[in-house]
This record gives sequence, C-alpha cells and structure tokens, in this order.
Amino acid sequence: MQIKLYIKTYGCQMNEYDSDKMADVLRAGEGMVLIDNAEEADVILFNTCSIREKAEEKVFSDLGRARILKQGKPGLLIGVGGCVASQEGDTIIKRAPYVDVVFGPQTLHRLPQLIAARRASGKPQMDISFPEIEKFDHVPKSVPIGVEGAQTTHGSAFVSIMEGCSKYCTYCVVPYTRGEEMSRPFADVLREVESLTAQGVGEITLLGQNVNAYQGVTEDGDTVDFAFLVKVVAAMPGVQRLRYTTSHPREMSQRLIDLYATTPKLAGHLHLPVQSGSDRVLAAMKRGYTALEYKSVVRKLRAARPDISITSDFIIGFPGETDADFEATMKLIDDVGFDASFSFIFSPRPGTPAAEMADDTPYAIKMERLHRVQARIAELERRVSDAMGGSVQRVLVENISRKDARELAGRTENNRVVNFAGSSGMLGRYVDVRILSGTMHTLRGELVTRP
Repeated sequence: MQIKLYIKTYGCQMNEYDSDKMADVLRAGEGMVLIDNAEEADVILFNTCSIREKAEEKVFSDLGRARILKQGKPGLLIGVGGCVASQEGDTIIKRAPYVDVVFGPQTLHRLPQLIAARRASGKPQMDISFPEIEKFDHVPKSVPIGVEGAQTTHGSAFVSIMEGCSKYCTYCVVPYTRGEEMSRPFADVLREVESLTAQGVGEITLLGQNVNAYQGVTEDGDTVDFAFLVKVVAAMPGVQRLRYTTSHPREMSQRLIDLYATTPKLAGHLHLPVQSGSDRVLAAMKRGYTALEYKSVVRKLRAARPDISITSDFIIGFPGETDADFEATMKLIDDVGFDASFSFIFSPRPGTPAAEMADDTPYAIKMERLHRVQARIAELERRVSDAMGGSVQRVLVENISRKDARELAGRTENNRVVNFAGSSGMLGRYVDVRILSGTMHTLRGELVTRP
C-alpha cells in the first residue's frame, strides 16, 4: 500500500524548491506518493518560513488542525521543516509534542532516517544542523513531467544554486536559520539544468537567498561567479528562458548587468529588493548601499535592457523610521518606477539586532504609510499593464485558468500572468499572445501563434 504524503509550503521560492526535494527524497526512499489533501495523508509535512511573525503563528495554527487529524488516525506522522524548525526546534517539540520529526532546510535529505528513527524509538526526532551543502548530494533527480509525483511545473523549474546568506541585515533571520552563503559546485548546477531540459523544461529559475553572490567551484578547482554561470546556462540548447531570484543590489556586477544586453534568453524581469529609500534606514538595516547607489544600478540595467521590468521589496515602519525617511522611500518609488512590489510592515524577528531597536512609531502610522506605498505601486503596476495593450508577448503556458477551464494562464517575459483561450495541449509550451486588456495584476489576451 502506498504511503500518502501531504506537504504545505510557506514563504519563498527556496521553500517551494525544498518542498519538491522533500517529495523526491520520500518518493525514492519510502515509496511515498504526493497528494493535495491533508485529511487523506499518512505523512504531513509543514515546510515553514520565519520571515514574518504572522507566517510563524500560521504554522502553529495549522499544527493544531493536524493534531485533530492525528487523534482520529494515530498512525499519522507529522513533521515540521524549514526556517521556523531551524529557529524554534525545541519550542516546537514543547509546544506541539505530537510532532514526530523536526528538520532544518539543510537536513531535509535526512527525512527517511529521521522517520525510521521515530518509528523505532517512539520518540520525536530533530535534526536542525547545518551540514553545509550536503543535501544536494543526496536528493534524487526530479521526476519527468507527466509522471506521477513529478516535481516540475509545466515547462518551468527551479534550480537552487546556493544556500544561506552572509549579509546579516539587522532584520533578517536567514543567516541564523539557513546558515552562511554556500554555493553548489558549478558542474552540479549544470547537470541539474541539463537533466531538467532533457525532460522538456524550457524555463529555468536559478534560486538563492542572495543568488547573485554565487561563487561556484569548477571541476578544475577554479571559482566562477554568478555572471559566468548565467552565461553558460543561457547557452545550453534546451534552455529557452532564464530567470533568477532573489538578488542583492550589492552583488549586481557590471558583468552581470552587461548580460542583459547580450543574452536574449535572460528574462527582462529582475526582482531587486531595496527595502527603503532612506539612507539612514538602509544603514540601520545594514543593507550596504545608499538610495543613489541603488538607482545607479537600475540606470545601468535599463541602459543594457531598456524595457527591463524592475520589482522590489519594501519594509515599512522599520524602527526609528521618521516621516522624512518614509518620504524618501516614496521619492525612490517615483524615481525608479517599479513595475510591482512586495511591501510589509516591519516584523521583529527574535534573535536579530533590529528586534532590540527602539520602535516608538504607532502602528496606525505604519499602516497609513504601507497603504500609501501599496497605492502608489498599484498605480505604476496598472500603468505597465495598460502600456502592454496591443503588444505581442511570448508566453510560457503554465496552467489552466483558475476562473475558466476553457482558458489557459501563462507568464510573459516581464512576469505578468495573462489569460487567453487555448487547449490543454499547449501546457508547458511557448506561444505568442496579443495583449487585449489588463488589470493591475493580470492580463487578457488572444492567441497569435501556436507552439
């Protein structure tokens, strides 16, 4: 009898990638089959995120529901992985003693051993160590598209090229939950990309907490940077489009920027988190650049690729943020003209320096500032959608439309979702679509050419 596995993923694309690898490991080692209904599962795993407080509390809320399922199914195994597990491992066991295994982002490949030890001992098992980049040597290859248990989406896949972060921004828990920056060997990354393209994957997204800080060792013992990796991956015959996330402004080298002028396969969309437009706040965050330096990077990118789409992250209400600091952020938004953004009110993370900083700004003021940022970005986002009207976009068809099963949903080069009439046989293929209209977040189009 097959063991049914359910995984709930919180947070970033790195966690999505890790969840895929958890499923691969347990499929290969335990014969588990991935399902999308927790109530039918024999094993439930929560792959957690600790970037914001609400995400962390959501985990314990979901654990409470899993506990009810376990009461009616005593053999149900519950596991917690990811960044909350890494940061709060002992707390999880104490607060939720019905949890069977706790594991960190770097030890997901040890899941079969942890599960076996739990069954043998009858005691909860925990491994939240940082065994460098060992997990990439032990996870099996992804299953080809169309095979039961496949971990690649239609036509696209993530490839994690490095783990951790060494920037130590004062608000961020990543260095403490995933460790410092560790890059995968250059040849290992190429082999994974080659395997995916052989399965029919045409769009590759390179992943890392600071992906453009990549420093990979070749089989000859040399070290290559991220620009070199991007150039080589883009030249691989099966790669049709290449993306990467998340990048850091300090690591946008001129060699990397120049690739936007010479590498058509490199998507004209870049997520480049700035967090604030105030130099004083950026210094308190320990970001390592000024607003002027950030804008300089954007100018160079647009010189190389004039139509490049720039999106960003903003933390609103960082400790000590004044009205003048906030207005500097609003000015930066207008100066750069971001296509979209993710913006949040500052959430203190235990163990980070920012959690100890004096924060006397009333919550109501923070919310007012957040609404202003989001409203302005929404205006810019709508402007981009309107400007795309009448254009023909090369679209990767990813899914059946959520709203109408007779339609498809695809993604443009600048990372906009477009819905249009088409058949399921186009899934995973590139098609040309003429944009007819757009809302703030999605576009409507019509098929121009078939794949």
